[in-house]
Amino acid sequence: MPATSPQPRRPRSGPRRDETARLAVLHAADDLLVEHGFGGLTVEAIAKRAGVAKQTIYRWWPSKVEILLDTLIEDSGKSLPVPTEKATAESIRGYLRGFARFLTRDPAGKVLLALIAQAQHDPDTAKSFHKRYLGPRRTQERDMLARAIEAGEISPELGPDATMDALVGPIVYRALTGASIPRGLVDTLVDGLLRPRAN
Repeated sequence: MPATSPQPRRPRSGPRRDETARLAVLHAADDLLVEHGFGGLTVEAIAKRAGVAKQTIYRWWPSKVEILLDTLIEDSGKSLPVPTEKATAESIRGYLRGFARFLTRDPAGKVLLALIAQAQHDPDTAKSFHKRYLGPRRTQERDMLARAIEAGEISPELGPDATMDALVGPIVYRALTGASIPRGLVDTLVDGLLRPRAN
């Protein structure tokens, strides 16, 4: 019986993303947001800067908000990971200092601030923002606090969510209003809210 030659592999169909194009879109959205703000950011401009067709973007993302969320999730995962090692007051302090730098110096920090602002008057943005970014990150932050409490490193009076809100709220507020974030602010927040264990 003669051997049959294998059938040629059929090309995949459907909206399969090209990684180079995907990254080009994310970087273009990041850059254009910094240059023109949320209101001046358009899918047309992103497509032109990234060198892809507008139809390609709409096939992968339903809106510019979803593009920005992908940018934020990817960049913050690299630039601002939530500590997963032994949690201490100092590691939390370092995380918050990194958060302040992220908001004021990193282009992805501008994306976070823009999405916070947009979520205030767009329910769809708020829903997607909470589901895709704020919720998962808060879960990681809550775990960070829980591990530090269990280790006896900190003893906050507030619950974990209220504690994180009280820690990050002043930092976000100052960034949103264009004010500088003094190093002493983070120290005061950590010492007052977490009540670190005395060495």
